[in-house]
Amino acid sequence: MPRVKVGVTAHRRHKKILKLAKGYKGSKSKQFKKANETVMKALYYARRDRRAKKGNFRRLWIARINAAARTNGISYSRLVCGLTKAGVEVNRKMLADLAISDAQAFAKIVAVAKENL
Repeated sequence: MPRVKVGVTAHRRHKKILKLAKGYKGSKSKQFKKANETVMKALYYARRDRRAKKGNFRRLWIARINAAARTNGISYSRLVCGLTKAGVEVNRKMLADLAISDAQAFAKIVAVAKENL
């Protein structure tokens, strides 16, 4: 079986990694080994943080809903409990948006939740 030279393949692979490492400081953007380590770590962080972002937004929405609910004389947990019992299916993203942009509509939702407690 003939010997296979990997020059073209390796060069292509190195170029791909170095292209991803463009903009990194010093040897991290020039030397393949350092660039590869940095790019792999960066891709790992990017994937991890895309998932973490969803939880961060949920925490933000809950904080906003809680603040608006307390101005209407009810806690967040009691609000959610009341809405569940009332059969109101509105997600936290929409509730948080209502709490900020339309206080009157949010107050009506709070009234519905209070009725069903």
